[in-house]
Amino acid sequence: MCRVSDPLVVAEKVSSHVPELSADEIDAAAKRISEIIEPTPLQRIARLSADKDAEVYLKREDLTAVRSYKLRGAYNLIVQLNAAERAAGVVAASAGNHAQGVAFACKAMGIHGRIYVPTTTPKQKRDRIRVHGGEFVQLIAIGDTYDAAAAAAVDDVARTGATMVPPFDDPRTAAGQGTIAAEILEQLDRAPDLVVVPVGGGGCLAGISTYMRERAPHTAILGVEPAGAASMTAALVAGGPVTLPEIDPFVDGAAVRRIGGVPYTAVSRLGGGVRSHASLPLLTTTETRGGTSAFRMMTVDEGAICTAMLELYQNEGIVAEPAGALATAALREIDLAPGSTVVCLLSGGNNDVSRYGEVIERSLVHRGLKHYFLVDFPQEPGALRRFLDEVLGPDDDITLFEYVKRNNRETGAALVGIELGSPDGLEPLQKRMDESPIRGERLEPGSSAYRYLT
Repeated sequence: MCRVSDPLVVAEKVSSHVPELSADEIDAAAKRISEIIEPTPLQRIARLSADKDAEVYLKREDLTAVRSYKLRGAYNLIVQLNAAERAAGVVAASAGNHAQGVAFACKAMGIHGRIYVPTTTPKQKRDRIRVHGGEFVQLIAIGDTYDAAAAAAVDDVARTGATMVPPFDDPRTAAGQGTIAAEILEQLDRAPDLVVVPVGGGGCLAGISTYMRERAPHTAILGVEPAGAASMTAALVAGGPVTLPEIDPFVDGAAVRRIGGVPYTAVSRLGGGVRSHASLPLLTTTETRGGTSAFRMMTVDEGAICTAMLELYQNEGIVAEPAGALATAALREIDLAPGSTVVCLLSGGNNDVSRYGEVIERSLVHRGLKHYFLVDFPQEPGALRRFLDEVLGPDDDITLFEYVKRNNRETGAALVGIELGSPDGLEPLQKRMDESPIRGERLEPGSSAYRYLT
């Protein structure tokens, strides 16, 4: 349960004059944002359609002026401020994409703003925030998570009287983000069978699901979170927003410790709930609840997200950030009714190219192609050659070799990274290692030793 003294709750508390989230309010938001935002393309993807025996479309929010959907909510909120509120300026906290939306809106309307971001926000996103905001925006990096930045933003509002522009926990933000759903229905000229939505703080899911519930009640909704930051899943299990004790910040656009109260209220009205991956085949076009669309949440491993990012780049030439690839990553783990029409929200394309080394690494580990071993090598000539000849397979490759320490005068432990030709190569490799006089121990992904050494 939230404490009244929780600064995040205080910061994102909705004032009484703010309209409730509804399809009518989302339609009104669509008219407001049309001043600066053109509808984004709805692109059929032949590869995904063939893989799933369905009609699979990507809603290309990576093609907005700020390369994400966040401009929709930020502009819809700021454009509704009165003269006094505009004069006092705005404050926002963001992992990067919302900040760009706020910056763009500030510059477009000539309103000054201060934007707080975690220190982990990629440099590429920070640079873009400055470009979009120009002289109207001050960028402040503080803390290593979104929540730390949000707490600093709360203090700013208390000191200055500026208006907070929440990234998700405000009906005006969620309504602006929900305009994606209105565009989908107009562009398809029919209701899709399923919409797959990436989830961070929950504002986009709240807006899209609210609109579909009222305008296309038989469209199923699947919300997708990174496994390392499943705050909406936790909230649905607990019966209300909860603060996760720790998160994996890799999927920075969706790495939120606590979803908002406004999104939780909207999403909890949908029914459905959390399902394991094994039961997701139940999510088909025939499943409805009381005339309302079926709704499910699921989580996706960060390695699977990386694989989806690489596939989008290599096959469609699309640069997706980790959060932007959440929806397509989820497609691999669900069954669809043949011929279904599916829309996956590609939420953003603000990916720092310097991160691709880690993206490739996580993808290889997830696909079972990359493994790490602690190998005890005899301190004698020819030991490495014996390992290559007796242990390594013909399609295997050493990608890392680093001595960790010398145990004694006879042996020394080395960290060895091996990339396999196929996932099936692990068992034979392990068998050859067990039979060799050179002893080795595989590091299990997720273990303390794995995280420390790799």
